Amino acid sequence: MSSKTSPRTKAFIALHSAVFLWGFTAILGKLITYGSITLVWHRMMLTAIIYLLMPPVWKALKGLSLKTTFTFLGIGLLVCAHWLTFYGSIKLGNSVSVTLACLGSASFFASIIEPLVLKQPFSKRDIYMGLIVVLGILFIYFSLPENQPGHVAKVGDVSYGWAVITGLLSAALAATFTVLNKANIHRAKPLAISTLEMISGALVLMIIIPIISTDAIVFLPSINFSILTLENIAAGPWDLIWILLLAVLCTNLTFYLGTYALNQLSAFTANLTVNLEPIYGIVLGAVIFEENKDLNIWFYIGAAIILSAIFTQAYLSNRKPVPNV
Repeated sequence: MSSKTSPRTKAFIALHSAVFLWGFTAILGKLITYGSITLVWHRMMLTAIIYLLMPPVWKALKGLSLKTTFTFLGIGLLVCAHWLTFYGSIKLGNSVSVTLACLGSASFFASIIEPLVLKQPFSKRDIYMGLIVVLGILFIYFSLPENQPGHVAKVGDVSYGWAVITGLLSAALAATFTVLNKANIHRAKPLAISTLEMISGALVLMIIIPIISTDAIVFLPSINFSILTLENIAAGPWDLIWILLLAVLCTNLTFYLGTYALNQLSAFTANLTVNLEPIYGIVLGAVIFEENKDLNIWFYIGAAIILSAIFTQAYLSNRKPVPNV
């Protein structure tokens, strides 16, 4: 990256790179065959272990006050809750599209939560842009086959009601921990923040899982290379590969990029940009699962609305600075 690139531009590039990789998380969550609680535990545990193997992490953690440490451990519980509801929504509705569409409402929640937490005046522009994104989400929601005239439910279909409610809760939690990270970003380096947040979630789930699980606890899924074929790509033998990709690329790398970006961008701007995740995820779903066969004009209208809101907000924030951008 050129030395002439401004810090804000670098932050946008880092954030968009993270969002593109986040687009894979829903895909991987659907490919992984076991439940969402174990999935999130594996993800946070592996991510924490990988961070702790990096010497710069120990340097970043050294000297942190007890108050700062517990602050980020607490935020990590919100991250954990966000992922539990995110993957829970996917499992409940058996649909990547529904969950990702709901996640797009994070910018709307951020436009309300950020001024309250940071004690800043509400920005009408942010609220309006958040509402525009919600409109785009509605168009995407109605593009789903279950909402199209003539759709006949199949035996075993899951009601999308709980999936939507859980997805919206996931979006609210994402907005909340993003705002709290923004409020405390000056207190520690990004590597320290990410490490502490992963550790807290992994430890809490490690305590909870033995209490609530009725099945044998598996530290990590096993792998048998002799049966790894494209035919059983979503049948279980690939689980270890998927969870490793989820931890290393979609968590270790993206969490650092996202936290780094928050040094230059507001939580609202970050959450608005994260609304590209549904677009990336659904496009990837079209390529991998051929979900494009289920999409209609409503999806493309919704995608255009979300993209328009994102780039309009970015243009306005650069043209005329406002207090919370």
